[in-house]
Order: sequence, then structure tokens, then C-alpha cells
Amino acid sequence: MSSALFRPSVRGRGARAGAMGYSLIELMIASAIGLFLVGVVSAAFIASKSSEKTGAAGQEISTNGDYAMSVIRRDFLLAGFQGITWATPTAPTTTIGTITNECLTAGFATNLRQNIWGSNDANPFSATCIPAANYSTGDVLVVRHASVDTTAAASRAANVIYFRSAYERGEVYKGTTVPTGQIQTPFFDYALETNVYYISPYTVSAAESPLVPALYRLTLGAGPAMSAQLLASNIQDMQIQYGRYTTDLNTRYYNANSITGTSTDALAGEWDDVSVVQIWLLVRGTLPEPGYVNTSTYTMGDKTVTVNDGYRRQLFSAVVHLRNF
Repeated sequence: MSSALFRPSVRGRGARAGAMGYSLIELMIASAIGLFLVGVVSAAFIASKSSEKTGAAGQEISTNGDYAMSVIRRDFLLAGFQGITWATPTAPTTTIGTITNECLTAGFATNLRQNIWGSNDANPFSATCIPAANYSTGDVLVVRHASVDTTAAASRAANVIYFRSAYERGEVYKGTTVPTGQIQTPFFDYALETNVYYISPYTVSAAESPLVPALYRLTLGAGPAMSAQLLASNIQDMQIQYGRYTTDLNTRYYNANSITGTSTDALAGEWDDVSVVQIWLLVRGTLPEPGYVNTSTYTMGDKTVTVNDGYRRQLFSAVVHLRNF
């Protein structure tokens, strides 16, 4: 038998090779499917990143709001704490001297007789401790009390304000110059704490862009001096209403401008009747979110805030009963 009968033809090999390739139509269909899959994956990735940013913004808002509220709640619970003293603190028998950056006037920071005070949507200390450029909006809150920790005699600093507490009397003094007169034993010494809360238009400086509002407080410390502390950024507004016992034995809430009395009252007044407070904090994100529009209205006591921008926000509120009113 001739071997030529078993020799494959060149034409046959070419036909089989052609059958193994792709036509133009098949390539176009494959490309279309590939582009579709790329689009689906890209859309899922973008949605995931958007959700991630939204979640991060929500976590930031929650963290800032919770922390700011916890700090103020703790201060309210301590407001008016005088150790073991039951009576109104006596006038100092020692020289307190000048307190740097003290609000309003001398005697403000050491007025432990008055545990809380506030102003309604106004900065009453623009000429002293809170310059107008450092205040944005909202209420201003003053809280005074002795520290929860006692200070041993060997630990007292010469430039710190203290409160010596005994059962029958208590007195403010500075450094190691202790009160004179009759102080029965036992007695305890505490650092005096005076805090002034307010909303700043910025977190770090007025030059930041965009401006990020923040909750600040002035606090009495070494010097003696009132110094500013950043508590939490992104706090846009703070509103407070004060509950007072009335003659009919009910508790009614008032704005600060409806309560008679100044922040340096030497005698008991309406602020001493405040037994409970309600506070609102409006917290926002650091940056606006692309594609998100917030047109919400937030009600905080006597104030309503309506927005129309790309910032996410959350309203925090709490009711705190004072222990030492």
C-alpha cells in the first residue's frame, strides 16, 4: 500500500488550525462581557468605599459626641461638691491674689458657693477669658466644685487654689498659706475646680480650612490661671436648660436668661434652686460627603437649627440630676 494514502494534506492542517481560533463576533462578545464585569466590580468597589466613608464619619460623630457628653455629665454630677462641709463656704482669710485670665472679675473662679451658672446663646466673657473670636454660638456653662481627690500637705503647690473642708466650715485658699481661724478636725484639702464650657468656631486655629467647630473649656489650674482645653472637635452647638424647684413643688425648665443672678453672686439666689439640667450637643462630621445632602432640622430646647449642606450630624441629649444643689 502506498504511503501517500496516509499523508495528511496541508489544506487539512490549515482547516483544523482555523477551527481552533475566535471569530470577530466572538471577540466582541467576550470584550463586552469583560467590560460589563469590570463595571460591576468597579461599582461594587465605589459603593464599598462610600459605605466605608459613611461608616467612618458616623463613628467619628459618635465618638466625639459620647466623649463630650460624658465629660459634661461628670462635671454636673460633681457640681457643688465641697467634701465634708455642709455649710456655705466662708470668705477667705488668706490672700488669693490674681488669677490669670479669670472670667469677668476677681472672685469668679473661687465662688464655690455657686455650683453652676450659664448664659443663653451669648458670650458674657468676651472682654476677659473668652475673646469674641474664640466663641462661635450656643450657651456658655460654668461649673464649680472641689476635686474628688484630697491633696496631702506635702503635695500642695504654691500656685494652685485649694479648698479646705471641715464639717462646720470650708474655705478657699492658695498654695501653702492655709486658712486661719477655727478649723475643726478632721479636715481635708482639695484642689478647686472651675470649668467654663463654650463652642469655638475652630478646633486648632482660626486659620484652618475648613473651620471645624469644637467644644472647649476654660479650667482653673496652676498659675493660678484659667487655661483653655480642647475637649472634642466637631461639636457645632450646645444648648442647656435648667430645672428649678418652684413654689408648687414642681420642677420646671428654664433657659439661662430666665434665671436671676450673676456668675459671682455672693448670696444664695435662683441658681441655687437648680436641681436638674437638660443638655443638647449637635455634632457633625469633619468634612462634607460628596453626593450627600443634609436638610434636617434639629431642635435643642429653645433653639432650632436647620441645615442644608453635605455634613452628617447627630443630636445628643441627656438629663442630669444634680447631687449637691
